Amino acid sequence: MLVPDADALYDDAQTTYGRAGLATHEALIDALIDLENAATVKLFPSGLAAMTGTLLAVLKAGDEVLVTDAIYKPTRRFCDRVLSRFGVTVRYYPPNASPDELIALCASQTRLIVLESPGSLTFEVQDAPAIAALAGARGILTLMDNTWAAGLYFKPLDHGVDLSVQALTKYVGGHSDVFMGSVATHKPSLARALDRAILDFGWSVSAEDAYMMLRGLRTLPTRMARHQQSGLRVADWLSRHPRVDKIFHPALEGSPGHDLWRRDFTGGAGLFAFVLNAAGVGETRLFLDALKLFGLGFSWGGFESLALNCDPQFGVRQAPPEYGGALIRLSIGLENADDLIEDLNQALAAAS
Repeated sequence: MLVPDADALYDDAQTTYGRAGLATHEALIDALIDLENAATVKLFPSGLAAMTGTLLAVLKAGDEVLVTDAIYKPTRRFCDRVLSRFGVTVRYYPPNASPDELIALCASQTRLIVLESPGSLTFEVQDAPAIAALAGARGILTLMDNTWAAGLYFKPLDHGVDLSVQALTKYVGGHSDVFMGSVATHKPSLARALDRAILDFGWSVSAEDAYMMLRGLRTLPTRMARHQQSGLRVADWLSRHPRVDKIFHPALEGSPGHDLWRRDFTGGAGLFAFVLNAAGVGETRLFLDALKLFGLGFSWGGFESLALNCDPQFGVRQAPPEYGGALIRLSIGLENADDLIEDLNQALAAAS
């Protein structure tokens, strides 16, 4: 970008290079600050970059980070392949650990605790306020992947968490056509660390992508209400189907984590999982291949409904979950809920 005069070329108070962000970026940041109740928000080119960039910004050689065993697999890959290479110790803790059990795992070098609540495959809900309070008392930072609630239905910073990370690619973008991530914080020291990391590593997002995120953000409450309504209706129907053993949807009464969800969250997303009872690889494949309205894919949060078998991802966990059947994750989009139920019904019949 151009500056007005020679003195401005080296004026750090001014924006002198487009990578630092322009008016569209600032409009998106301001909107996300309001959404997250944050003092500042930083943008990254993807949700994964937001997570990995934050880890690099706050950790150094000799530090330890405790990460939920339910963490998003690409984040885990970064922890195992990259952080360990730079002298950071990574330990994984059970996602259902109580706050006291989790804090008891902390050592003198523990710098950060990473939460993902609900877990994006197995949907464990963590007691984020209690964990943040206990960690803060020991000078340990907390980071939460808050993509499921989209910053709309849960505000981590209001509950004492230091860093709230979102894959804006999912619900905020909402149209399955743009990548971006964000990190929100109240703490000036963390904001400065994030700024340095963004500058040093060259992370940036384009103005066009920032505009597309603003477009999605404008309809986020309306879309999330539809995702929630349809998701709960589909989950309730599945809970009564004879081929379904268990539902993992925090907003569904009786589901694991519902009490914590009801206490801390103001709404529910359209992403949840269910156990297809006694299903082996063959039956699982028959079920997925029979789906007509549901696409098969790893992402979620867009307008279209998606399905995914989760079990192949459990091999990397410290304690792989066992359900007695295949765990199927559904992302309920904006289609008619009755049509989605009919599609699931015929696919379940095909799997039988």
